[in-house]
Amino acid sequence: MLIGELSHRTGVSERLLRYYERMELIHADRRANGYRDYDDQTVETVRRVRTLLAVGLPTRVIRQVLPCTDEAISLLPCPGVLTSLRDQLNILDQRADDLETARRLLRQTIAATEKAETAADQAPAPGARTPSPH
Repeated sequence: MLIGELSHRTGVSERLLRYYERMELIHADRRANGYRDYDDQTVETVRRVRTLLAVGLPTRVIRQVLPCTDEAISLLPCPGVLTSLRDQLNILDQRADDLETARRLLRQTIAATEKAETAADQAPAPGARTPSPH
């Protein structure tokens, strides 16, 4: 099938399909006219790629994991795959920690700014006379 049909059947843009091919996630033969020619199995492969991307795997890991998936996108035993998945989980855990730190700091900054803003609203304007208690 041509790239346009693959795009239609998978809902993935032609541009992204070309990227998947450059990343060696999918393969196309070439017709005599130079057009890409994908087999029917490529539809399922693209669906697997999309699922693996959705769980946060980068294409370099997907390239390693993809040959170890079955129709249900379950992983079959393959050398090095478990290590790559654990490494990716560690990366995601670190990102989550970094985001939590950023969220905490932003909350503190907002609270301090709100406090300063409230204090400024309650302070007399510069040059204003304060009423005398008498």
